[in-house]
Amino acid sequence: MYKLIKPLLFQLDPENIHHLVTRGLRRVNRIWGVRSLLKFSFQLEDKRLEREVMGLKFKNPLGLAAGFDKNASMVEDLAEFGFGFIEIGTVTPLPQPGNEKPRMFRLPSDDALINRMGFNNQGVDVAADRLKRIDKKGMIIGGNIGKNKNTPNQDAVNDYIKCFDRLFDVVDYFVVNVSSPNTPGLRELQEKEPLKNILNTLQQRNRKNDISRPILLKIAPDLTNSQLDDIIEIVKETKIAGVIATNTTISREGLSAPALLQQESGGLSGKPLTKRSTEVIRYLSEQSGNSFVIIGVGGIHSPEDALEKIRAGASLIQVYTGFIYEGPGLIKRILKSLLTLTGF
Repeated sequence: MYKLIKPLLFQLDPENIHHLVTRGLRRVNRIWGVRSLLKFSFQLEDKRLEREVMGLKFKNPLGLAAGFDKNASMVEDLAEFGFGFIEIGTVTPLPQPGNEKPRMFRLPSDDALINRMGFNNQGVDVAADRLKRIDKKGMIIGGNIGKNKNTPNQDAVNDYIKCFDRLFDVVDYFVVNVSSPNTPGLRELQEKEPLKNILNTLQQRNRKNDISRPILLKIAPDLTNSQLDDIIEIVKETKIAGVIATNTTISREGLSAPALLQQESGGLSGKPLTKRSTEVIRYLSEQSGNSFVIIGVGGIHSPEDALEKIRAGASLIQVYTGFIYEGPGLIKRILKSLLTLTGF
């Protein structure tokens, strides 16, 4: 059914259609029987899919990456599609509109997206209040946190602290986002010293609580092997739970889309990222001796893509652009394929 309506949806502006579809989903889910129908159609429940990672019990290893539900406004609705976990955000301390529109572009010939959203969100207080009111029903929720655009990098740690403290009681794990290419200067925080400062500060606050939350670092696919070696060192030194590999890329290598479209600034996601994100996962896993958790994301558009990420060393995986291009049926197809993986 999704393949039938997809051409129509893709005729409209990608950001506008996102809001239209998500609003529609929330309304439709209020109709009696719809949630049961979605569960029957899209969910696959099997004890063999359950995973304990970072001390958390996931009903399956496939999650929805940050960016789709920035403001935690539809966690319960998205859960009906069978995700094992959902990551909200990126959220910032204060609300911000993000970059000027248009700021999201489809590249259908490449099964890709370019976005320069710029952490548009309603602020951490709104997200926290919404999460406080929902019925999680065993769903694992991640909180992806960032800094406001107008916060200087030297003060960035304070923004991460504010988001961490405000979300602590309503999420199960945290993701520190310093790798989006759409906030000026943000990727400079991936450098060794500022990154260690942020992570160590959050870990200090984490240890003050009776229950600590796993903290992950989301990294860019554009890092060199030397920079990835630094990431491994930082993860071990700060004792965070692990890494999400990877965010969007600033590379435009190998695209077939029109040149004018390729020149749009922002992060590229989708199939062009499949190979590189898997390479990063494999490198981190091998060089670290599989000593920390890796959540694999980037270019998962098929069960085969998902299996490659798992084989490369990912403990969990996430989809975003693949969910948009392939539709919600992708989730069940991936979970079925994981059951066939030897040793899974």
